[in-house]
Amino acid sequence: MSLSQQRRFPRRRTSVGASRDFVTGVLIEWELHPLVEDIKLCISELATNALVHGAPPGREFCVGLHRGEELVRLEVRDSGPGRPTVQQPGDDACSGRGLRLVNELADDFGVDDHVVGKTVWLSFKIPAASTLPSRARERT
Repeated sequence: MSLSQQRRFPRRRTSVGASRDFVTGVLIEWELHPLVEDIKLCISELATNALVHGAPPGREFCVGLHRGEELVRLEVRDSGPGRPTVQQPGDDACSGRGLRLVNELADDFGVDDHVVGKTVWLSFKIPAASTLPSRARERT
């Protein structure tokens, strides 16, 4: 089984909530309820980073979800320069914890560079009960 959905979002504050709603809807459609809360938190961080650091004015960012047999991959692609890195902020810092947090929640994390921009991706293992389609689970 392989499923994929993606959506583009404009560079505005409301896009963080809209991307969270998009991801939640897809995960519920795919019956991956146990992953919703962690992935919702992660998309909030990645979408915020895309707005603040990645998508230049007038541009968009793209959110994608890809489901395989054992993993869900969350991707956020923007056209901005720079490569995000996990930081170690001081105790009194007001920012810089987002990638550290998503790195802890996800099973894998990375950044793919493109000629223009980059894709920040996270992968999450699908819990065993969620790997079968719902009709197959009903029969077991």
